[in-house]
This record gives sequence, structure tokens and C-alpha cells, in this order.
Amino acid sequence: MLIRTSSNVVCSVSGARPLFVTMPPKNKRPRSPSLERQSSEAASNKTKKLKLLESHTLSSPFPDFSSPTAAEAYQVHNILSEAHSDISLDTSTSDNAASTCGKVPDVLESLIGTILSQNTSSRNSTAAKHNLDKVFGRNNFAAIATADKAAVVESIKMGGLANKKAGVIQRILHEVKERHGSYSLQHLAGVVKTEEGGDKTGEPKVFSDDEAMKELVSYDGVGPKTASCVLLFCLGRASFPVDTHVFRLSRLLGWVPSKADRVTAQAHLDLKIPDDIKYGLHVLMVGHGRRCKGCKGPGKSDCVLKTWLRSRRGMKEEDLDELTLKIKHETEEKLHGELPSSHSDHKIAR
Repeated sequence: MLIRTSSNVVCSVSGARPLFVTMPPKNKRPRSPSLERQSSEAASNKTKKLKLLESHTLSSPFPDFSSPTAAEAYQVHNILSEAHSDISLDTSTSDNAASTCGKVPDVLESLIGTILSQNTSSRNSTAAKHNLDKVFGRNNFAAIATADKAAVVESIKMGGLANKKAGVIQRILHEVKERHGSYSLQHLAGVVKTEEGGDKTGEPKVFSDDEAMKELVSYDGVGPKTASCVLLFCLGRASFPVDTHVFRLSRLLGWVPSKADRVTAQAHLDLKIPDDIKYGLHVLMVGHGRRCKGCKGPGKSDCVLKTWLRSRRGMKEEDLDELTLKIKHETEEKLHGELPSSHSDHKIAR
């Protein structure tokens, strides 16, 4: 008969000669990061984001790069407005924060909707927000915050990256409650709660664009693009978010240098684009980027922006085709590098 000792040695206790066999140690499961480490990483990420914002509030990350001029921005706005006259530039609010990049009155709902719209299609993010509202109730932030993460994941799974987005949303809700005593960011819109539970305006501090941006990006999982969408679509501020389409078209137009990524491109363009056309130009560039095949590759169809580049800058068709392909490939590589990894939730920030 064989018995196992506490030291992983197997001994024979029969009448035969004792047999000693050393058993291989069991593989230990790697420990998950501690709460302290996660908290430290979040604090470090927050510091980096705020430092980046502060460094580019008044000056571009590319101070020697003069494009776009105000005149160029207005010209492109007019060209796209004529080419896409059916695209609405209405600033009125919607009933789905995910389908409109956060164009709803409630700031916290706008932030959640914009997070759901990250790295997915409008159709998928809209469905995810609808189902989140159906499961927990629209703007029932307390129910979302206190629910099991698995339930939140299940409710938004059709939007993609559900596990990461659920984690980001719940962490933001907990932090908002901890900072402000309630699940609300309405102070950024100049709204406070009365003792009776209603809203009143006019008394609270009016946050500047920079102050509102700093508070939004201070939450783990919220990057400059997400915060800019909330500023533009929910708060009605002059902000210029740079998404995939805006970034690619800005490269094509020569508005940002080739070394720019989306974060630095947004910092540069937010200072260069005139405030009065930031909303319209963003919406039109996104719409054009989704629709136009001509600016995505050679030989597909014509593009009004490529026509403008030929006439204004004298660029040849073959040069434009080569540039279009180069930008397409480089943009895909940059965006692939920005996608959230499997081990770091905060990398979802945009």
C-alpha cells in the first residue's frame, strides 16, 4: 500500500522495501493584481492624462505645424456641407446616448453612452444602451453600480468589449458617488439638486471647458476623445473630438503630421478649428468618413476632399491614391495599437 506524506513523498508500507518517490509540486495559480496595485495604476494613469491635458491646453503638441488655417477649416466645412446636405447638424438632444455620441441632457448618461460607443458600430452601441436601460431602468445608476458585474456585462454584450466596458462604467459610477455624494455629474452643466429632489440652475459654479474636461478625464477609463464628445454633444461646449474617421481625414487633408496619434491630433485640432464650426465639422467629417469610398482607397469612387486637394494644392491623382493607401494602413496600425488589451481595463480610455 502507498501513502502520501505531507512533503509530497509516496512511501510503501507493505512488507517490501520502502519506496520513496518525490512528487512534482503542484502548479500554483498566478495571483490576480491586488486592489492596491489596481488603485496605483489608476492613479498613475489619471496623472498622465491630466499632465497631457495641461501641456496642450494653450499650445499645440505640434507648434511648428500651421495647418489647418481657419480659412481651410471653413472651406472644408462648406464643401462637406454641400456634399452631405442630408446630414443633420441639429444640436437638439436624443433619447439614446450611445447612438449620438452622448447627445442627451444627463451628463452621466452621456458619459456612459459614449463609453458604450467605443470600438463598435453605432448599431451595436445603440442596442447595448437600449438593453442596459431595459434591464436596469434608464438612468438608474444606483442599480447599475450595485449590480453584479456579470449582469451588467450580459446587458451590454451586443455592444462588444462588454466585460471591459461594464468594469469601466461601474468604477466610474462608484467614484462619482464617492466624490459628489450622488450618481450625478450635472454640476458640469450648471445644475444642482434641490432639497426636494428637483433640479435648479443658476447658483452653482460654472465650469470652464478646461475644468469640465479635466474632471471627466480624471475618471479611470475616460480619455480625451470620450470627454470631448460629452463636452460637445451633451454640454454644448466648443470641443473637437477626433474619432477614427476624423483622424483619417485629417491625415489626408494634411491637418496633422504623420507622427500624430488620435490624442495629439485632437489636442492640435481643438486649438486650430474655429469654435463656431467645431460641432458641424466634426459631424460632417464623421458622416463623410462613413459614406465616402473614394477617400478610403484608389479606384473606388471620387471624393470631394480629394478634388479639393487637387485643385487647391495641385496634387496629382496618383499621388493622392498613394497617400490614401498609406494613411489607411498607418491609421489601422495606430488604432490597432490603441485597442484595449486583455489585462488592462484603463486602456479602453479614448
